[in-house]
Amino acid sequence: ASQGVSSSQVRVVDLDVRPGVEADMGDRDQWPRVREQILVSDILVFATPTWVGHLSSVAQRVIERLDAEISQTDDEGRAILAGKVAVVVVTGNEDGAHAIIADVFQALNDVGFTIPSQGGVYWNGEAMHATDFKDLEETPAKVAMTAKTLAVNAAHLARALRDAPYPAP
Repeated sequence: ASQGVSSSQVRVVDLDVRPGVEADMGDRDQWPRVREQILVSDILVFATPTWVGHLSSVAQRVIERLDAEISQTDDEGRAILAGKVAVVVVTGNEDGAHAIIADVFQALNDVGFTIPSQGGVYWNGEAMHATDFKDLEETPAKVAMTAKTLAVNAAHLARALRDAPYPAP
């Protein structure tokens, strides 16, 4: 908000998003609603917990569903997601955040998103303990500073891409 960006939240885990790599898998698939929100947004904040050192299965499903966009283009032949910014947030009580962020960055870039400088932030609690990020009394200073940098850079890049879109191929 301090960067002039409004936001909304979608918890894909609460939706019936069917497996597959199509924009609409039919049979009450709720992905089309999520897809529409992504298409009208300038910035995607992709957040996932760490499960056994990897992104969650729900986060993986989002990547798989975004695969439907890889061949979609706008009227000028650009990837339909080109000009949109994506950042990644990871929390969990085990290692794996760097690998998760790297994998998700690559997947998001493959479908057209642009990743800003320092576009990933994570918090790892002590392994095998019950303290979750949401239960902390305050955000650790380094995590807060990284999150602020991520937000500033994402907003800046989104404005830059809006003002100077990628050229048509």
